[in-house]
Amino acid sequence: MENGSENLTNGSGESQAEPVQRQDNWSKGEVAIKAEYLLRKPAAAPSYPDDDAAEESTYLDSGAKAKERLDAARESRNDKKSAKKGWNKNDRKKNDGGQNKSRGFGSWGDKIQLCNSRALSPEFSPGECRFGDKCKMCHDIRKYLAEGKLEDLETFGKICPVWNTKGYCGVGWKCRFVGSHSTERETEDGRKELILVDDPERMAKYGLTEENKKEEAGVYNVVPMQVKIELSRKRVDTKDADAYTNWVTNQWGVEAVKRHNKVKVVPETKPDTETNTEHEEKEEGGVRIDTQMDDAPEDGTAGSVNEIEDNRAQFTDPPLFPSEKRRLYYGPETPSLAPLTTQGNLPFRRLCVGLGAQITWSEMAMGLPLINGEKGEWALMRAHESEMAPPRVISNSPVVAGYDNSKDMKFGAQVSANKPWLAYKTASILARYTPKLRAIDLNCGCPIDLVYKQGAGSALLDAPSKLEKMLRGMNALSGEIPITAKIRMGTRDNNPTADSIAKRLVLGGSDAREAGLGPCGIAALTLHGRSRQQRYTRSADWGYIADISALIKSLQKSQDQATDTIREADGRNLPNGGKVYFIGNGDCYSHVDYNDHFANANVDGVMIARGALIKPWIFEEIEHNQYLDKSSSQRLEYIEKFCKFGMEVWGSDEVGLGTTRRFLLEWLSFSCRYVPLGILERLPPKINERPPVYQGRDELETLLGSPDHRDWIKISEMFLGPAHKDFRFTPKHKSNSFEIDAEG
Repeated sequence: MENGSENLTNGSGESQAEPVQRQDNWSKGEVAIKAEYLLRKPAAAPSYPDDDAAEESTYLDSGAKAKERLDAARESRNDKKSAKKGWNKNDRKKNDGGQNKSRGFGSWGDKIQLCNSRALSPEFSPGECRFGDKCKMCHDIRKYLAEGKLEDLETFGKICPVWNTKGYCGVGWKCRFVGSHSTERETEDGRKELILVDDPERMAKYGLTEENKKEEAGVYNVVPMQVKIELSRKRVDTKDADAYTNWVTNQWGVEAVKRHNKVKVVPETKPDTETNTEHEEKEEGGVRIDTQMDDAPEDGTAGSVNEIEDNRAQFTDPPLFPSEKRRLYYGPETPSLAPLTTQGNLPFRRLCVGLGAQITWSEMAMGLPLINGEKGEWALMRAHESEMAPPRVISNSPVVAGYDNSKDMKFGAQVSANKPWLAYKTASILARYTPKLRAIDLNCGCPIDLVYKQGAGSALLDAPSKLEKMLRGMNALSGEIPITAKIRMGTRDNNPTADSIAKRLVLGGSDAREAGLGPCGIAALTLHGRSRQQRYTRSADWGYIADISALIKSLQKSQDQATDTIREADGRNLPNGGKVYFIGNGDCYSHVDYNDHFANANVDGVMIARGALIKPWIFEEIEHNQYLDKSSSQRLEYIEKFCKFGMEVWGSDEVGLGTTRRFLLEWLSFSCRYVPLGILERLPPKINERPPVYQGRDELETLLGSPDHRDWIKISEMFLGPAHKDFRFTPKHKSNSFEIDAEG
């Protein structure tokens, strides 16, 4: 029996018999399952989504609808550019594999739309409709209930889960459980009036009053709609980001600016009328030098070399240095939930926090939609109150000096940007409107083509000077919120560059040191042990992660030894008292993996991604240091919790149920890969192994392990009722496509 198998228990902590190890030669990459659970003659082999396809396709449908259209337009433009270059789009057919690049989910909603002025009002005391007689929505509550909405659901005991928790339902008459919080009363004139009913006792327990009940109680980082409108209209002041752009350019020095801007000799020719007028050229030694920054702000705040020389004296310290920011802590007791494409939603993070996750991250948010006020992108910043609690720290943990656990929190935001000015403005605006963030993480590892081709994500690994500049500026503009970064080994296989990136981010690049700027001031660095080219093929390289961990510790040691010498870094630029935490990421699927990474890779923390999607109770296993053989009923309880959490976030009306169902199905496409420990031949399980066709220990366990999309729908209907007749679900893998063909 391999390491860790002696700690097998069920979810209640009762001891289980150890699996008997068999000497059969199992196929490479296949889960070893006990013979009595194997189905010898399956009708069809199971088909599991490819993780590369999953990540690419889910990105295309996450966030705001406006963002979806923007991404589609960008892809179209890229295709046109490729066609001009003679590149055949069919050349990438092999790489696309089974992914669905254009995913659709149909539509879901009421047959007749009830006007919002009536949704929360008594029948005879409606709110005022601002559209008056021109309103196209229904204003008759009885007609809406009889003809416009589907019948009430019978799940959850016919009681609205939101109302049952809060004593108030924010969707009112639109709720699919409205019968549980409405009644008919007789008025003084003898008429029968339909009214909604609140529960004052439940409201008081949840902290709701008549005045604040319509607010999103228990949710943080909720940005007012007016702010988003002002952002979309470019009315929000970002002078701090513009001023910093000028400041850092001045401090970088003329020679550093020339190198960073990729100075090149331009032939003496007549300017092309089609040339971008924003490019500035300066004659020097009989040649024309192009001083245009490839990452200059759109407002043109970066000046020419002459302007930089003239403005050197205008030095202004940033508002807060890295050493003055809130300090962080990572350790064995702080397992982290990674930023997850699509699945990093609030209900799933809340579920993981309840199971022991100590640090959570938002789904990667794109900087440009954020500063443009797009609703879908700002929704990614919302966090549950459970994520506002500080992470667990044991009494003898080696925390850095000045760390205050009471001021720490679990939730951080990950963002993506391809230009320094965009990174600056994103950090500034997040610090202004969403201060409840543990840290702001810059994504430098996303392998998705749409992100990479725009110069963001893992493309930043090939532009280390620009990356350092972005992180330095984010640090200067994020207030007390620390800045971190997440990288991959490099962009290409067999050519890792994370070592040079880590050295630059910990010590500062040579050009920055020449300018006297020192380190960029990141508080933590996370490394995913794969290259961009590798994506999710093959196992993560924890040997390389161990090498980078040793390198960072060596760099910090040499930095400490540089005290009182000319090489000593400015202490104001050192976060966490000089400590840069290093976190490893990739293929962690059990407490055995987790402990091994601390022992052998010597990391400060471990970030968990797919392992949490497949079995979110991995955080519970880590806390208790043992395998937990969850029963099918226990696993179903987690699904029920997710549905409840989803309705609290997205609503218990038809629209909210459809959204909850869609994200539940996304999660089930991963959780179906879990093979119960009690039917395994050997431990530990491996995340990249796929099972043969098998049956569970009961019917429900078999259903939960099914890769068939129709079974996922059945599971969702246990809590969310029949799917809407227009609902469509196109999974990450084409073989799992689903379309409702029966009336819901």
